[in-house]
Amino acid sequence: MAVEIKVTPKGESITSATILRWYVAGGAAVKTGDPVCELETDKATADEYAPSAGVLSIKSPPGTKVAIGDVIGSVDPNGVPSATPTAGPAANVGGNSTPTHASANETRVSPAAAVMVGTKGLDASKIPATGKGGVVTKSDVLASLEAAPKVVLPPVETKRLPEPPPIAQPGTPAVRETRHKMSMIRQRIAERLLDAQSSAAILTTFNEADMSSVMALRAKYKEGFQKKHGVGLGFMSFFVKACVEALKAFPAVNARIEGTDIVYQHFYDFGVAVSTERGLMVPVLRNADKLNFAAVEKGIADLAVKVRDGKIAVSDLQGGTLTITNGGVFGSLLST
Repeated sequence: MAVEIKVTPKGESITSATILRWYVAGGAAVKTGDPVCELETDKATADEYAPSAGVLSIKSPPGTKVAIGDVIGSVDPNGVPSATPTAGPAANVGGNSTPTHASANETRVSPAAAVMVGTKGLDASKIPATGKGGVVTKSDVLASLEAAPKVVLPPVETKRLPEPPPIAQPGTPAVRETRHKMSMIRQRIAERLLDAQSSAAILTTFNEADMSSVMALRAKYKEGFQKKHGVGLGFMSFFVKACVEALKAFPAVNARIEGTDIVYQHFYDFGVAVSTERGLMVPVLRNADKLNFAAVEKGIADLAVKVRDGKIAVSDLQGGTLTITNGGVFGSLLST
């Protein structure tokens, strides 16, 4: 009996998601715990995993908006992988080493080769076979890939960017507009920015600070810091540690308002803005007051990698008491 793949909870307040892509095509074999698809919520992206070993069946294609708990596919433990190699990565569910029939014209493919054929989207019938009995081996697939012309694929994000307007032909009107749907993350960013205008008392104030001593200190120690800790000594660690001391001196800035109460927060979890092609995200560096400079730099670097690789969890984005944004990387002198 097939085991359903349901959209699992992604965090508090998240009720829906959009399927960005399926890592594995329908009819391909998967193992328990294999990531099978990528979902985008209004806060982050997350994977769904195979609940069982077997053959994947897809119910909801990419682009489908789904709710938490919806069934988007299933895995049949007793299913037989599709005979078409381009249907997705194949796997030998039974665990034996007998060749797999990979296409309708009886091209035989070894299990290891079948996985590579499906992953790379190759046609097994066009790969010269050197294995016993005309079986396509892993070495044959590798040789075919090596001989093929190298193609640089665009990143996944560019697939969701709007197409440029077509060049107008003589006698036809020029294209004046193109329309592109925002991702769920960008929609939520827009909503939050607009909500802030009516739900918060907004004040912007600018002050200058003499950074010459900090810059001299950084220049003096950055090389040794890199060798000792394996991470660069940036300005963010100075900013983080300075903010900790400032909030200790002025605890009301680290407080929040709930109804008629001011809630003073005696911890220092700092949001650090990270810009990505999908939109701005603010992962949280926990307990900044207890971290040394190296731990701050490593923590920020790790969070940035998780954000840009789409591996950030909703829990990583929640609970910040202060947000630091470095607009200087965009050439900004001041920003609000």
